[in-house]
Amino acid sequence: MPTRAIDNQLIELLRCPITLSKLKLDGEMLVGEIGGLRYKIRDGIPVMLPEEAELPAGVESLEEFRKRFARR
Repeated sequence: MPTRAIDNQLIELLRCPITLSKLKLDGEMLVGEIGGLRYKIRDGIPVMLPEEAELPAGVESLEEFRKRFARR
């Protein structure tokens, strides 16, 4: 089932909760510009929980991602 469209203005406001970087739409996911953490969109609503996000290639855990990319 296709995901409902997400508003571009909303995308401009959202930030990755770990890196605080902007997000870009990639298919049916929002992807952080820093680190590449991928957040799902369900029924047009972005799920911005890091625990539910998909890790980028080469990163084994959310803890490792935070150590490498978290904004301090």
